[in-house]
Amino acid sequence: MIQTVFVTGSSGLIGSETAKHFAQAGLRVVGIDNDMRAQFFGPEASTRGTRDELIKNLREYEHHEIDIRDVNAINTLFGKHRGKIHAVVHTAAQPSHDWAAREPQTDFTVNANGTLNLLEAARENCPESPFVFTSTNKVYGDTPNRLPLRELETRWEIEPGHEYEQGIPETMSIDATKHSLFGASKVAADVLVQEYGRYFGMPTACFRGGCLTGPAHAGAELHGFLAYLMKCCVIGRPYRVFGYKGKQVRDNIHSFDLVETFAAFIDKPRVGEVYNMGGSRFCNCSMLEAISLCEEISDVRKFQSHYPHWKFRYGLREILEQIFRAMS
Repeated sequence: MIQTVFVTGSSGLIGSETAKHFAQAGLRVVGIDNDMRAQFFGPEASTRGTRDELIKNLREYEHHEIDIRDVNAINTLFGKHRGKIHAVVHTAAQPSHDWAAREPQTDFTVNANGTLNLLEAARENCPESPFVFTSTNKVYGDTPNRLPLRELETRWEIEPGHEYEQGIPETMSIDATKHSLFGASKVAADVLVQEYGRYFGMPTACFRGGCLTGPAHAGAELHGFLAYLMKCCVIGRPYRVFGYKGKQVRDNIHSFDLVETFAAFIDKPRVGEVYNMGGSRFCNCSMLEAISLCEEISDVRKFQSHYPHWKFRYGLREILEQIFRAMS
């Protein structure tokens, strides 16, 4: 019997990389994606092309145009595969601060209620299967802005010797801070995933990502920093910098490297874990250096201590070259 991996947001950057990884490993992939990215950011951000490639190129891939807010459809699909579900990787989301402020109810129901629907379906049908959630470092809100930052020529940088010099740890508080409505909906989902792990004993993990990127990213101005920047360069479109003199720093992690962390967790799952997962000091840049702030850099040492065989593969130059080739 072929084991199945459920992947939500399967046509997006991280979802498609996840689908490819597990299909190539010999597992069946059930993809869930209704291309809401096109609704969020317009036709140029549509993921239908990626969906078509997955259907065409992955023999063990089964696609479903399901909205994760549709609890009946989700329950029916999970029930159909009951007894065969090896893992659930949840990457579907509304990912924009600005869009969330325009339509808070859509943002919250996608990010929070959608996650709850998936957790309940997993608890009912595969409670022992690892549940991976793509969270965000935005759950820390503006607390990192209180760190002692120095303005350098091309970036903001934390004071040398500070305890967070290597990045933000998972122990930073997510309370008493301004998150944005997007951050709040992701906090709700993040805490739900933790609670289903701790309360019900399910093997769940929240991967709090920094800037997730790669050649399959359908970059838009409000989401997908590196991909959108490269798109502007390729087609000659002006790129707008929003504040901080362009010196705000982002750590960038390639979708391949992130999915490798998912696979490591699924291979040796733990209960109710939280991991900060970005490019760390290995792969980061400011807006100026790539052509918001240093607090976005993630400390990945906790995950590396739990899974010491995982290593970064893609650096910033390689990521940008891949994105350029994908657009040329």
